[in-house]
Amino acid sequence: MLRNSSYGGSRSLLTSSVDWVMILLYVGLVLIGWLSICSASYDETAIDPYAFSHFYVKQVLWVAMAFVVALVVMLLDDKYYHMLAYPAYIGGLLILIGTLLFGKEVNGAKAWIEFGFFSLQPVELVKIATALAMARVMSSYSFSINRFSDLLRVATIIALPLLIIILQNDTGSGIVLCSFIFVLYREGLNKWLCIPFILIAALFIGSFVFTPMTMLVLLILICTVSEVLMNGRWQSRLIYLAVLALVSVTVYLVSNYLIGWTLSAYKALLGTAALSLVGVVIYAYRAHLRNIFIVVAMFVGSMIFLPTTDYLFNSVLKEHQQNRIYSFLGIINDPKGIDFNVNQSKIAIGSGGLFGKGFLEGTQVKYNFVPENHTDFIFCTVGEEWGFVGCLVVLAMYCTLILRLMRIGERQEEPFGRIYCYCVASILLFHLMVNVGMTIGLMPVMGIPLPFMSYGGSSLLAFTLLLFIAIRFDASRRRFGFE
Repeated sequence: MLRNSSYGGSRSLLTSSVDWVMILLYVGLVLIGWLSICSASYDETAIDPYAFSHFYVKQVLWVAMAFVVALVVMLLDDKYYHMLAYPAYIGGLLILIGTLLFGKEVNGAKAWIEFGFFSLQPVELVKIATALAMARVMSSYSFSINRFSDLLRVATIIALPLLIIILQNDTGSGIVLCSFIFVLYREGLNKWLCIPFILIAALFIGSFVFTPMTMLVLLILICTVSEVLMNGRWQSRLIYLAVLALVSVTVYLVSNYLIGWTLSAYKALLGTAALSLVGVVIYAYRAHLRNIFIVVAMFVGSMIFLPTTDYLFNSVLKEHQQNRIYSFLGIINDPKGIDFNVNQSKIAIGSGGLFGKGFLEGTQVKYNFVPENHTDFIFCTVGEEWGFVGCLVVLAMYCTLILRLMRIGERQEEPFGRIYCYCVASILLFHLMVNVGMTIGLMPVMGIPLPFMSYGGSSLLAFTLLLFIAIRFDASRRRFGFE
């Protein structure tokens, strides 16, 4: 049964207990975003500059709605967010499925629901529901992050919406949910379990850059180094690598020059490594080194996963997503095509210099040389008009906001609030890193908005809900328990 202690009225809550620094940072980012949208979409030749068709006028409506939503969130008792975690999550999954079946397709992604002049992207709200569901599961009395059954529950909560979002062809938004992995490590997940996630990403990228032989050699080296870091004994592992190389070369030479078989160096090394695993497993069992079994499983899993990368790349990802990855890796160079957005964005940011060109004076932005300059590439507007100093101020505001969220999480008396706050911090950090990174060419273009600043009602309302629920938890500090 749920129980809670009273905490005073809403009036005192809104005047004395709220983290006003967080709210001021939020308001500041929203206002900076609106000014940037004005600069990016303002048309000097427009007959009516105040017409609702202008993006900066529409954004005023979304900002007003966001402020109302923030106020409502602060007035509601925080116990409702705890109680509605599971219903909101289930409802979010159903809405995602409905969007997949009946939604509106925009830029190749079937991820929108249209209501007259208003379009809603349900994935933005699902992020909130997933964060609440994770907090609810992980704050239960008997939960243990390193128990397989409990970890599987959390993985399922993340995987279900992620799978549906990928089917909607909105991979960029889906990847955001992977940021919750940081929350798992905060809650005590074994640090070595990060290796599989890093390895999967490395294998996926490496398969497009390196030959199969190079990938196999790198994989053997990575697995060996990982095992050394866990168990030590580096001298015997160097001997193992030397013997593996010697036997592989011998097999290759004997097969091709003495027996007359046509055997590639890759197959010779792969076969030798596979046979050596038998000896490795026997050694690990006799020496009671269980960590070696993890490394062996990692190697075998990687060899199984590698052939699937081609299928994932060609069947799951669309052509424009494939081209973005190729462009990011430097495999293709198309300055007038796939690279155009990023190149123009870097030109705009670079032209801003130290202090920028001033409000409404950015030529790259004003004359639409930068596509999507009011949405995904809003940061280049800041860079061109306010320069390096302006970018630094905006980044400092985001970093302060995220760090305060983490601080709020740490001072929560109950795990539910702490876990939720870290979920919010993870989402904001991921969005910030990817969005800013793609505008300066350090990350592939994913179509991820900059929180609180990019144009759009769905993202602004969702990020407002996400943030102010955390602020509400901090303001009340209610205790929850189950019996």
